[in-house]
Amino acid sequence: MRTFLFLGGSILGLTAPAFAQDAAPPADEPLVLASDAYETPEESITVTVTGNPSEVEDSGQPVTVIGYEEIADIQGPDLTRVLQRVPGVTINRNGGLGATTGVSVRGAASDQLLVLIDGVRVADTAAPSTAFDFGTLSASNLAKVELLRGSNSVVWGADALAGVLVASTIERTGLAGSVEAGSRNTVSSSVEGGIAGDIGFIGGSMNYLTTNGFSAAANGTEADGYDQFAGNLRARAYISRQFELFGSYRYAEGTLEVDGFPAPTYALADTFEVQETRQQSGSIGAIYDSGPLYLRGAYSFSDTQRDNLPSAGAAPTFESDGESERVELRGEWRPIGPLIVNFGAENLWSQYESVSYGAATGEETGIFGAYAQLGIEFRGLSGHVGVRQDEHEDFGGATSFGGDLTYEIADGLRLRASVGEGFKAPSLYQLFSDYGNATLQPEESTSYDLGIAYGTRISPVYASVTAFQRDSENLIGFIGCSAPLTGICENRPFGTYDNVAQARARGIEVEAGASPFDGLMLRAAYAYTQAVDRSEGTANFGNELARRPQHAGTLSVDWALAPESVGVPVIGGDLRIVGRAFDDAANVRRLDGYTVLDLRVAVPLGLVAGERPVELFGRVENVFDEDYQTAAGYNQTPRGVFAGVRVGL
Repeated sequence: MRTFLFLGGSILGLTAPAFAQDAAPPADEPLVLASDAYETPEESITVTVTGNPSEVEDSGQPVTVIGYEEIADIQGPDLTRVLQRVPGVTINRNGGLGATTGVSVRGAASDQLLVLIDGVRVADTAAPSTAFDFGTLSASNLAKVELLRGSNSVVWGADALAGVLVASTIERTGLAGSVEAGSRNTVSSSVEGGIAGDIGFIGGSMNYLTTNGFSAAANGTEADGYDQFAGNLRARAYISRQFELFGSYRYAEGTLEVDGFPAPTYALADTFEVQETRQQSGSIGAIYDSGPLYLRGAYSFSDTQRDNLPSAGAAPTFESDGESERVELRGEWRPIGPLIVNFGAENLWSQYESVSYGAATGEETGIFGAYAQLGIEFRGLSGHVGVRQDEHEDFGGATSFGGDLTYEIADGLRLRASVGEGFKAPSLYQLFSDYGNATLQPEESTSYDLGIAYGTRISPVYASVTAFQRDSENLIGFIGCSAPLTGICENRPFGTYDNVAQARARGIEVEAGASPFDGLMLRAAYAYTQAVDRSEGTANFGNELARRPQHAGTLSVDWALAPESVGVPVIGGDLRIVGRAFDDAANVRRLDGYTVLDLRVAVPLGLVAGERPVELFGRVENVFDEDYQTAAGYNQTPRGVFAGVRVGL
């Protein structure tokens, strides 16, 4: 199946005869399917709330959607610079571009965020906690990022304890591309394109990034570089006005130089270690849309392979391969008037294999889940209530409930409220590795939101204030074992995993934006988050959770001095302010707060061949060369200067 998707998409792409800047409309009425909302990067549409395309304003849950033009305006391949515009998001990274990168939402662990790319779950099932590494995902070929903040396992099942992030790759007609170069011998290039017509669409994108980087270890001097190639294919075929076939495929491979913990001190320092990563994911399915009934069925897969080498070209000392496959059916039924029924079922199979110094291990498991969600949209009132049941092959069942409500109290002004439950199945590593514990139970969470919002991010003026709380229990942690080795420590002399922790995160999120006049856009995102350990009877009870700053905010401005005028620059900047945090559960190692300023400019140069816009752009990252850490001992990006050209935006 994977080979067919890749070869079929490549052959069709190579035989495409020409590109047009805009898709030609059908001779008769255009085919308008509900899937268009899912595929099209429109900031007003999200799939994170119900699993099906819906309006952002019709949910009581907080959702932020960042579209293609905003991503392009921010510039560069670093996705964290995009995500920091979302309130409640903080980043921790072990070095520069490509380094292991975790995203925390509302003070949750990075593995408690469910991540999908083009509708495919991309968790690394071979990783100890299955967290997705955002260092492997470039912003260069993304058309849209949606982030729901809050537990939502009713719709999404396992892993949606703290939120759901859906990234969509570019789907566009015509041809476009960009290339930039700058500090640390960094070069980033991308190209995307496609053709569309009455019968469907086929297209894709490619991007390549290379950088010499800087030393990941703060006490090091040897630069740690990164190289990555990534490619995406997407296709749709309109069989009839009600029936559509779709497919997607993503491949990415990267080589990252890392710093390690060499003998005899085993402290973080310069090494020649290299990590090679290969990712594949894809889906194929069909959509049926009769108006009252919308159905989407799909098969999808994800595969992440990692090799750790003591030096470039050497034999790996550690290899891992995590795979997952999923079959799902989702739907929306509008039986009468304002009533809506969302429903779905899926079966997810996961497996992992690892080889460490010649010793091989591997396990597999599966989970089946189904949900139903009743909704209403009546005048200014919208709401949903749902339930889900999951059955795991190894630990049994989990039931999740959730509901949300929003009411328009005045034109554009809405009250919002939601409650949701989430769970995360123990990883295969936590269950079956040499440190595993087969009696583990799923981590669980319950989140609450209450807020008020005016407009949305696509409105000339928008603002929202949300109070939230999330209580988590049965959190899985690593424990040491000492003789005699009994109970869960039996045959585990070096320790094991157990459900030992509880946590609570509460706070306030503020998101706002305004365009006081044509060409000027001001945005702000801020969150106060108090994330604490609630594990009674432990030494860390009441401590702040590691790497969770209480304060984090971003101020952004984009100003077109003369909108749509050739040769007149567009200037902008982002000011990121993050408070202090602790690097450890005992709250001993302190991470100081930091302030980072990025400035950028773009100059439109007009059209090439009368149809393709061209612009020059440039930016300075970390203008004041702030020296800071988001993980103790690891450098973060110093000041850098970059410039490039973009064609066809």
